[in-house]
Amino acid sequence: MSSTLALIESPAQLLNLLEWVLGERRGAHDPERVRVAVLLPRDAATCRQLDAMASLAGAEGIRVSVHDIRRHPAALARCGAVLGPQLAGAGRLVLGDPFSGLIQRLLPLARSARDVVLVDDGTATLELATQLLAGRPLVRWHTTGPAPAAARRATRHLTPGHGRRLEVFSSIAKDLLLPPGGVVAVNTYSWTRSRFGPPEVLAGTDLVGTSLAETGLVDQGRYVAEVAALAKELGCRRYLAHRREDPAKLERIARATGTEILLPELPLELALRTGPVGRTVVSFASTVVHTLPAVLAGTGVEVAVHDGAVDWLKHDAPDRVRTFLEEVITTARNRHRLRIVHT
Repeated sequence: MSSTLALIESPAQLLNLLEWVLGERRGAHDPERVRVAVLLPRDAATCRQLDAMASLAGAEGIRVSVHDIRRHPAALARCGAVLGPQLAGAGRLVLGDPFSGLIQRLLPLARSARDVVLVDDGTATLELATQLLAGRPLVRWHTTGPAPAAARRATRHLTPGHGRRLEVFSSIAKDLLLPPGGVVAVNTYSWTRSRFGPPEVLAGTDLVGTSLAETGLVDQGRYVAEVAALAKELGCRRYLAHRREDPAKLERIARATGTEILLPELPLELALRTGPVGRTVVSFASTVVHTLPAVLAGTGVEVAVHDGAVDWLKHDAPDRVRTFLEEVITTARNRHRLRIVHT
């Protein structure tokens, strides 16, 4: 059986790797033959969640190494020296984010990997399929300017064919179109549902935050004002912050809404599965409108999607950003039958 090396950069990616190894297809993948290299990001909140998820993975028998690769240029060289032999010898490569510039720089080192698996359950999975089918460079949907050479190489490396297999393991994999030779597998979060919960269900509505302001796509003042109005209209009791949200912005939201601001120590999927969770969870167009319906199935919790953020975008936001957000909302409605919240 081929050894497996996973390159992971976020808590959600590590959760989805656990689902791939330990979920309903358990037995197809031997946890003892899976190595995980966590490539730490810069922000502290994500690092804390990654630390918690790494401990959880270790308890399940999966070997995890942590690499502080972004601290300074020398760290990248040292990490390359450590991971180079592992990448070169891996028969299977599991990636959390094929759009990551760091991952794209490491891809050429995986010379023997004939089996590539993508476990990023983010809405970027939708963009990935589009980019691969069109043969376009793998750059994020909100990126402007010319694509770097590494993004163009990544498209060639991940496109199936010439003896290379591509699998996309995602909760939004149903009906996903890939180039010939690509296969899709649906992440139903079976391990999460069997391992955790059911949660305590509270009266009222939880609102899930977004980092659109932090990425510069929405004016922060506009975001705070719109969230305040939305929280009042929906009667929200709790605001579940995205791990990348600015603390100062969260303080403004707390003052404007009077809601409790929560900073989950685990990916939102696990945080809500372990509870407590509101009877209704409203999210903007993001990954969780695809993952939470599966995670909270059978709990009596309704997941709904709010479509207003599309109208909050700055006038100079790239056209593809609006198109992409609208696609996320449409797929959430069509695939998961989520209620669309208008305000």
